Amino acid sequence: MSCTLVEEPEKETEMSEPEAIGRAQSGDNTGFAYLYTAHRKRVYIVCLRILRNPHDAEELTQQVFLLALRKIAAFRGEASFSTWLHRVAVNTAVTFLRRRKTDEIGQERSDPEAKGSDGSAELGGSDLSMVGMVDRLNLVRAISQLPADSRRAFLLHDVMGYAHGEIAERVGCSAPCSRLQVHRARKRLRRLL
Repeated sequence: MSCTLVEEPEKETEMSEPEAIGRAQSGDNTGFAYLYTAHRKRVYIVCLRILRNPHDAEELTQQVFLLALRKIAAFRGEASFSTWLHRVAVNTAVTFLRRRKTDEIGQERSDPEAKGSDGSAELGGSDLSMVGMVDRLNLVRAISQLPADSRRAFLLHDVMGYAHGEIAERVGCSAPCSRLQVHRARKRLRRLL
């Protein structure tokens, strides 16, 4: 990413993530800088997967961290910080998409040339939101049919953006095993969809 929200922490100040969270919650910028450096790539990947636009994903990554900075005091530690930040990123991206869609609908309604010649929209025309909803429901249904190990590896890698090494540490397997589970999940999803 081209611009950074906070300066990189100095290499001399080694700290653990819980220590960085505590520092950030007490207003220490080095704590938040550590968290930003540790999680910015994962947040960018989540935003990119949802928005499918690198420029928007980069901008939204910055917005996610600004929001996280404002709400860091609300982090209670009931879940891991990466899970909390992932939720912030997903919610921010979904809100961004909703606003964009609302803006586009507003523009279509205000532009009479975007409608039919008599000014009314065609009944039952291409409702892309309904098609997208059906596709998403089919995907959720297909993912739920995956074996537990494949489903977990697929969700951690393809949805949440974890690397295979991180997945291996998290679930107690090897990185090649994680790759295999993701491969099997994708192959089975292709058949199901």
